[in-house]
Amino acid sequence: MAREAGVSKGTVSRALNGGRWVSPESQRAVDAAVKKTGYRANAYARGLKLQRAGSVAFLLGEDLDRMFSDPNFAVLMRGASESLAERNMAMVLLLAGAAEERKRALDFIGAGQIDGVMLVSWHEDLGVLEDLHRAGIPTIFCGVPQSDRGAVSYVSADDYEGAMQMTEHLLSRGRSRIAMIAGPRHGVTGSLRVDGFRAVLGDRADPNLIVHGDYSRESGAEAMRELLARDPHIDGVFAANDLMAAGAIAAAQRVGRRVPLDISIGGFDDSSAAVASDPQITTMRQPFQRISNEMTRLLMESIAGAPAAHLSLRTELVVRDST
Repeated sequence: MAREAGVSKGTVSRALNGGRWVSPESQRAVDAAVKKTGYRANAYARGLKLQRAGSVAFLLGEDLDRMFSDPNFAVLMRGASESLAERNMAMVLLLAGAAEERKRALDFIGAGQIDGVMLVSWHEDLGVLEDLHRAGIPTIFCGVPQSDRGAVSYVSADDYEGAMQMTEHLLSRGRSRIAMIAGPRHGVTGSLRVDGFRAVLGDRADPNLIVHGDYSRESGAEAMRELLARDPHIDGVFAANDLMAAGAIAAAQRVGRRVPLDISIGGFDDSSAAVASDPQITTMRQPFQRISNEMTRLLMESIAGAPAAHLSLRTELVVRDST
C-alpha cells in the first residue's frame, strides 16, 4: 500500500485511521491507492489508533554533548516532565541535532505514538518546525521561531527587553566601552538580544565589538580573546548566555584583567553556570519553570484543537559579583 501511494507506512497508517497529521496531498494518494488495490482496513485496529497516545515528545534540536553541557536543557526537561505528569502524560526525549537523528525523530513522531511535540533548540529550528507544522502535528516551540510565527505556538522569554536591561546595568556601573558576545548569527533569540543591546547604546554600539559564539563556554572564551585583541580598552561585556559569560571571565582573568574591577561581564539565563563561576555572574533570569508550564498548557490546548498562541515572559536582573 505504501509503495503504491508513494508515501511512508506511517503516513498510510495515519491516513487510514482518521487522517491525523496527514497532508491533503498524501491523503489523496492513499485514498487513490486504496481504491486501486481494494484494501480494507481492520475496523478494530482503526478504533484503537484513534485513541490518544498519552505521551508528548520533547524534541531537542541539539547534539548529545550540548544536552549535557548546557544546564538549561535539564531545567526545561525536568519542568516539562513534571508539568506533563500532573496531566497524567508521559514525556519521550528525542534528539534532532543531526540529519539522521531528525529523520528518526520525525519517523517516530509520524507513526502516531505521541500526541504533540515540544521543540527546543538554541541555534535554529532546523526545518523540523516546518515539517511538523505541514504534517499537522500539534507543536510548541521554546523561543521565537524563525518562520511560521503566526501559525506555530511558542513560549519565549522577552529577549529584547532583557538585553536592554543588562546593557543599562553595565552602563550604570560606569562602563563606557561595552562589547557583546552574541549567540549564533542564525536564530531569532540571538538577534533579539543583539537588537536590545544596540537599542540602549545607540551610536555608541561599535559593530566591531559584537562577536558571535555558539552558546558554549569555549566559544565565550574565544570571543573574549578576540574582543580584547580588537580593543584592549573594553571595560564591559554582555554575553548572551551564562556559559559564554563564564568562558569570557576565565579568558579575561588569564590575561590579567580583573573582574569586575577592570571589566564587568554580564550573562543571560541565571543557570547553574552563573553561580559556579568565580566571580559569580550577574545575569538575566529566565523563568524556566513558568516557560515549561506554559509550553505544556499551550501544547495541551493545541492537541485539543485550539489555534496557535504566543507568549513572551519577562526576565529579571540578578546582580552578583561579576559587575
